[in-house]
Amino acid sequence: MYVLMDIMVSPGGVGTSVSPYVAMCQKIFEESGLTHTMHGFGTNVEGEWEEVMAAVKRCHDDLHQAGAVRITSHMKLSTRTDREQTMYDKVNSVQEKLI
Repeated sequence: MYVLMDIMVSPGGVGTSVSPYVAMCQKIFEESGLTHTMHGFGTNVEGEWEEVMAAVKRCHDDLHQAGAVRITSHMKLSTRTDREQTMYDKVNSVQEKLI
């Protein structure tokens, strides 16, 4: 099943700056080959369900190993059965209406 996901990974117990941990997750999404786009409050990721969830698990595993005592991930997930849709399709649909 194809899934669109918005995820914000919040590591705890690592101090004020979490950017090194966010960068770790970005590298994981990159290495996974999943389509992803980082934004100011998280990352949009799309791909097959199992591959997306495996990347999320790896983020948690690797961040714990890097010293994050606690990790909370906030996810929004979207699946469809009526047609295929990408993140680009969703944004493009709105942009076309702005013209």
